[in-house]
Amino acid sequence: MNGLIIVDDEEGVRRSLKKVLERDGYSIFLADNGEEAVGIVRRNRNGIDTVISDYKMPGMDGLETLTEIGKINPEITRIMLTGYATMESAIDAVNEGIDGFLTKPFENKELRAKIKEYILRKRLKQFVSEQVFDLLQDTDHSMIPQRRKVSIVFIDVRGFTSLSEKIDPGELSDLLNSSFFTPLDDIIFRYNGTLDKHIGDSIMGVFGAPLSYEDDSLRAVRSALEMKEKMEEVNRVLVSQGISIPVGIGISTGEAMAGIFGSTRKKEYTVYGAVVNLAARLENLAGEGQILICEETYRGVSDFVSVEEVTPASIRGMERKVGVFRVISALPVPER
Repeated sequence: MNGLIIVDDEEGVRRSLKKVLERDGYSIFLADNGEEAVGIVRRNRNGIDTVISDYKMPGMDGLETLTEIGKINPEITRIMLTGYATMESAIDAVNEGIDGFLTKPFENKELRAKIKEYILRKRLKQFVSEQVFDLLQDTDHSMIPQRRKVSIVFIDVRGFTSLSEKIDPGELSDLLNSSFFTPLDDIIFRYNGTLDKHIGDSIMGVFGAPLSYEDDSLRAVRSALEMKEKMEEVNRVLVSQGISIPVGIGISTGEAMAGIFGSTRKKEYTVYGAVVNLAARLENLAGEGQILICEETYRGVSDFVSVEEVTPASIRGMERKVGVFRVISALPVPER
């Protein structure tokens, strides 16, 4: 998929950009207005990788064009090109999730480099969290593994084998992507957590690395409560199809090593330590729709959530029994 659409109402600009960018191996499509560009994307939904659109055009302007294209396929890299580089238009573009912003006139070398940068940024964000990506861009921060206090959240689908036997593998993949991974990943990001990884039908989120806050454990628990509510909402819709995606959630808090680990062939930002294992064990103990947290997490959230203490559990791989609490609900926020 290397299709690139150039959208500009000036034929000279379209031809100039086509000549410059063809040398980088793109399959170029030309459109002189937004409606035509949207039509090209609809006909080549999986064949278009990037769209560069002029901001000022008759009919649909550049922002409207790129916004509509994003609705069709959010994986397309969308870049705004304009000679009217006002702060207002730049802010609007950022708010709409536009991936890049270029101004005319431009040097060909700079243009090609910027386009590659925006495409790379878009692709990297599919594999690493916003926080990790920003730190990778910031030379003042090191990603060398270091000890951090973190709260780990594990979310897992209950009865996945049974679910997989009911529907086609392709349909199951689409269902999990749209109704499980996407909405729950978004919730982790919204609470300033880091999406560590997807493990089969599980999600691992980290609060406290690479960026830490004083309320990491509280944000982890609040994100879990919202995830639980989201899945209840999803399942109310799915029940009409005779299926559901029940989940269990486990959260633990403690010290871990966080940073970039791996070989020369593959590296990833992740977290290692007993706290990760404990979160996975708590998630495994959690029943359908339950959120289980460890004692250390409870100490950080006791004033903000209602819990029920669970009989201390024997956790595989741990000699001592662990204090476990089931989160029931968030407590009302006191009026000021």
